[in-house]
Amino acid sequence: MSAHHWGFIFDGPGLDPKKDRMVIDRGGIRTVLVGVPSVSEAANTAVELVEESAQFLELCGGFGPAGAARVIEAVGDRVAVGFVSFGAESLSKIAAVFAPQT
Repeated sequence: MSAHHWGFIFDGPGLDPKKDRMVIDRGGIRTVLVGVPSVSEAANTAVELVEESAQFLELCGGFGPAGAARVIEAVGDRVAVGFVSFGAESLSKIAAVFAPQT
């Protein structure tokens, strides 16, 4: 089996998985990028992507291990789920991105 359909889920306040979605279909590979506002919406979206034939899923690092675990639980053993993580050298930089604005 070759990989030809996968999904990437990212999070952000106010995102709507029905509207904040982009599909790239090129060269026999279908990539679906979906923005969600919460971990629970990520789990629902993951299930929908699997039902739409996604063969594997990737999650934004913002979900962290606990959020990824909730998505993995939602899809069960139907597909592989991976998630982005940041190395120790990047933690201060990513924290600065999400620091409250003054």
